[in-house]
Amino acid sequence: MSFSRRDFIKTAGVTLGALTLPTWVYDAHGAASVYLDANKDRLADAALSTAKRLGASYADIRINRYRLENVSTRERQVLNVSSGQNFGFGVRVLVKGTWGFAASPIVTLAEVRRVTADAVAIAKANSTIQRGKVELVPVKPVRTSWKSSFERDPFDVPVDEKVSMLLKINEAALAVPGVTFVNSSMGWVNEQKYLATSDGSRIEQYLIRGNPSFSVTAVDRTTNDFQSVNSLREGQAIGYEYMSKHDWAEDAREAANNAVMKLKAKSVEPGKYDLVLHPSHLFLTIHESVGHPTELDRAMLWEANYAGTSFLTPEKTGKLKFGSNIVNFVADRTQQHGLATVGYDDESVPGQEWHIVKDGVFVDWQTTRDTARLVGKNHSYGCLHADSWGSVPFPRMPNLSLQPAATDISQGELIADVDKGILIYGRGSYSIDQQRYNFQFGGQTFWEIRNGKLAGMLKDVAYQSRTTDFWGSCDGLGGRSTYLLPGSFNDGKGEPGQSNAVSHGCPIARFRQINVLNTASSPMSGQMEDHE
Repeated sequence: MSFSRRDFIKTAGVTLGALTLPTWVYDAHGAASVYLDANKDRLADAALSTAKRLGASYADIRINRYRLENVSTRERQVLNVSSGQNFGFGVRVLVKGTWGFAASPIVTLAEVRRVTADAVAIAKANSTIQRGKVELVPVKPVRTSWKSSFERDPFDVPVDEKVSMLLKINEAALAVPGVTFVNSSMGWVNEQKYLATSDGSRIEQYLIRGNPSFSVTAVDRTTNDFQSVNSLREGQAIGYEYMSKHDWAEDAREAANNAVMKLKAKSVEPGKYDLVLHPSHLFLTIHESVGHPTELDRAMLWEANYAGTSFLTPEKTGKLKFGSNIVNFVADRTQQHGLATVGYDDESVPGQEWHIVKDGVFVDWQTTRDTARLVGKNHSYGCLHADSWGSVPFPRMPNLSLQPAATDISQGELIADVDKGILIYGRGSYSIDQQRYNFQFGGQTFWEIRNGKLAGMLKDVAYQSRTTDFWGSCDGLGGRSTYLLPGSFNDGKGEPGQSNAVSHGCPIARFRQINVLNTASSPMSGQMEDHE
């Protein structure tokens, strides 16, 4: 049996984390305390002093603990309950304008000094092949702590309670005649992160993310046809209250009815349609066609893994008409419950928000301290992230959201102005080219719109467009009451690959005259990047 480096790190970290990591400290109000554990500070002092002595102009150390839990069920039985943790540190140094990085799960003073020396040696070796020197934009040093927004820590909730919730979801779906199979699960992640930099920052963060989901399948025994519908809600940076603040059983019942309806839905006729896209679907189109092409490292050809570079280039900033005048995309590392929300990124830059597209014009990028100067910025937007203490930090996507209309326009109002169209819910298969320009998207459920009214369910629907054509065709946005915050729990990037969680809020939106295909006659291919 093969045993990967990542498997080794996670396995080794389980024991070490249990033995060496202090309990996170809270104040009387439940906020993370500003207290910084003296042991971590000593380790940080050892790393930073060693790096400076060996010639580094900048250094940082991350000492992180990760806790993971997953519970999964099928029909009336439990399939799996798993939990684990890993703990270790990573040191990054800048020597003569070149990065070096090394990490270890052995968290001792001697090991910190050894690994820091390795990072310096790696930087010096890298400098022999690097063509240009790295320049960091400044950041104000801080000493603080931060906790993500949650009410009930899922790691304090008994497994029996979680199993009971999932089986309740399953029962709601199974009660619908025609439903044969249902799977449900919930995954929880806790990141406890300590960062110290040679600039003077010392930051502790405590983050919680949750990813409940289900899938319902209906079967027609007479034709042997089957259709599935998945949960429309996506992961969020939220505590276990996510399970009680929404009626997951009712969502499962609705999904079950839709799965049964899909068995008898008519197949779509290919052609031009106006599309009304629900946030449960539109977020993925945003992720692929807006999120990835505005990553500056892709535009600079520094990154091409997981489906390529970008059709955007720095000289298009402030000039390219990306969408219609009502299209505004805001990147935001502070958005409540956003999966990419942080107090500070992995080089101590505070979470912030900024426009990527404003009034339809592409105006800015996702940046880090070493990429900001490439587009004339003297500050970073805080997009550096690593998915583990043992992973190299590099640019990752912030929450990136489409802003709703200023007035509270409803879904019904958008549909009322459509003569021939389709309403689409949920994520489906997708494909996008190597520059994030030509794409094709499917969905979960599809509803025909005829003369301003819903006229029944369709199936086998996918639409094709080009990024700027698609967003240029957007002529209607829902108001704040239609706005939701879906996201991807596992967004892949890099080599070796890393996984990031990110949200894309949006209202319901309307797009005119988009090319629709019938996938039964022309099956879709999918470049599925959203996995680890």
